Amino acid sequence: MDFIYINQNVLDNLFYILISIFVFFVLIDNFKTLKNYQKTLITACMSLPSILCMKFPIYIDEYCVHDLRQIPFLIGILYGGWPVGAALLIISLAFRFFIYGFNSLTLIVYIVIFIITALLSKKFSMFNRKNKLIFSILLSLGLGILTTSIAVIITDSFRVTEAYMFYFIFLPPVVLFFVVYIIEILRDAISIKSKIVKLEKMEVVSQLAASISHEVRNPLTVVKGFIDLLKAPNLSQEVRDQYFQHVVRELKSAETIISDYLAYAKPATDDIGIILIDREIRSIIEMTKPLANMKSVKISEELVPGITRGNIQHFKQCFLNLIKNSIEAMPNGGELSLVTFASKFDIIIEISDNGVGMSKEQINRFGEPYYSTKEKGTGLGSMVVVKTIETMNGKIKINSVLNKGTTIRITLPIYTS
Repeated sequence: MDFIYINQNVLDNLFYILISIFVFFVLIDNFKTLKNYQKTLITACMSLPSILCMKFPIYIDEYCVHDLRQIPFLIGILYGGWPVGAALLIISLAFRFFIYGFNSLTLIVYIVIFIITALLSKKFSMFNRKNKLIFSILLSLGLGILTTSIAVIITDSFRVTEAYMFYFIFLPPVVLFFVVYIIEILRDAISIKSKIVKLEKMEVVSQLAASISHEVRNPLTVVKGFIDLLKAPNLSQEVRDQYFQHVVRELKSAETIISDYLAYAKPATDDIGIILIDREIRSIIEMTKPLANMKSVKISEELVPGITRGNIQHFKQCFLNLIKNSIEAMPNGGELSLVTFASKFDIIIEISDNGVGMSKEQINRFGEPYYSTKEKGTGLGSMVVVKTIETMNGKIKINSVLNKGTTIRITLPIYTS
């Protein structure tokens, strides 16, 4: 009966090795406590492919059977050191002798591989990726030639055929090269992921601090404007009292903003209520008039009654940002128009100015943190605007032409009781 060659087991051996490596990194990445038991985990993950490679070997010819168990063995020693290597040596030899019986040549060969690799493992760990790949090829090739020479010397019946040269001498270095490359890629990916998480946390802190600064600046700007108006000598007491009321209200607004941001880390239910759109916008216009006067900007309004639901403080902050941005977009003066339209289901608010305008790129990036058309802007004001409108189930659309002006159209759902 002709001998049947089952060399498709080469792919099976590779599959066992790669799957075990992926399992190791999945466990390390998802179960942080396992990082304290990495050597134990390496031993377990490299033992399994070693056993499976022996169980499903590569039949080189009628008299020689080979497998790729040395690959997980070498990986275990190189990345886990001699303790992992010693454990893998015992496990591999135990199953080898259990499956095929005792063989002194196998014992000698694997002890030699263990000693040489264990001595070089510390040096391997200090290499960069490129040197590790070169080292893995040279190590596997050198060990293949050395152990073959030992086998030829010890056993007279040992034959070195072309198939043996391919599967035992040339194939393992190639396989070890790609396995080490995959391991290094996965290690870098986990390391980069950890760094990204840390950077994201720092970004949140930085964004929160900058956002607080930006949002508090708005009411403080209004306060500054009213204080400048209070310097006028001929103001009546009634007007002074009104200005003082505006100052106190804006200081309270700043306090509320700070409180909201300090509670940002804690999940809390928004204070949702009825918003009378025309009344709140008129209130915001009154607050921004001092800034508009300073910039020589004329504000006109044409507001129809409309009701929606949302957080009143967030709504006011949103439109304060938009109106303030429009005023600042007209450094040489101009006109700012606020118009509202009501339909059956929505109310539309249009804010138009004849300022510097925005390019298509600026419109597309509106709402991104740290992107601003202003020289000293943070972009967080527009981010707050977009987030507020989205939270209220509204839509925002921007039409703008450079040096001609901008129209911002906001659509909010009408609330009907």
